[in-house]
Amino acid sequence: MNTALSLAEILARPDVWRADRLAGAALPAFSVVPSGFSALDAELPGGGWARGTLAEVLVDDVGLGECALLMPVLGKMREESKWSLLVAPPHLLNGPAWAACNIDLARLAVVSPRRPRDALWAAEQALSSGALGTLLCWATDIDARQVRRLEVAVAGSRTLAFLFRPARARVESSAAPLRLLLSAGGHGMLGVDLLKRRGPPCSRTLHLDLPRPLQWREDYEPAVACTPSAAPCARSQRPLACV
Repeated sequence: MNTALSLAEILARPDVWRADRLAGAALPAFSVVPSGFSALDAELPGGGWARGTLAEVLVDDVGLGECALLMPVLGKMREESKWSLLVAPPHLLNGPAWAACNIDLARLAVVSPRRPRDALWAAEQALSSGALGTLLCWATDIDARQVRRLEVAVAGSRTLAFLFRPARARVESSAAPLRLLLSAGGHGMLGVDLLKRRGPPCSRTLHLDLPRPLQWREDYEPAVACTPSAAPCARSQRPLACV
């Protein structure tokens, strides 16, 4: 019996794509979540953030809009009654700002381990549990092997996983199928360059108008939703607003 697959059958697989077009046409609808930004969705394979894969977000400065970029998808977790986990965020969370973005603080957990290797371990364990809707992990010192481990941990799950790294990592190899470089734009805009995606290169910088419902002020009392067993939620006293 001839078991050879035709070219059309091979190209119909969700893990195969042509270099001259975006991947994701054959992905089930539940595998992709719209980012909340039409200009970005038009450039993302499948038309949004893909579940079960690692997205690498490269950014140097805190507060450019890296959290606001993900607020729409984090808010989506409320509708799905899913947990979100933040691992090693650089600052305390601004609870009022996150709540104003429709984030369910009752299903938001924060882990701030003392050692970087513990952060990666926590992220891997959380991903392997299958209980998360979204994972946001900050890592300033991580190598290609560790990135690969995170990609393997999230593969096949329904979790949306985002890894924040310094912009200098753009010259390093990475197993993450999606890599974005963020930069500051004028008038509160966020510049997004897609360095890597499953499809042809994106040669233009996207300029996204981010929602900023609350601005951080000196008199805000930081509010963070943590599990009872979670470690202290930051190493700094400055709140991390959704900016």
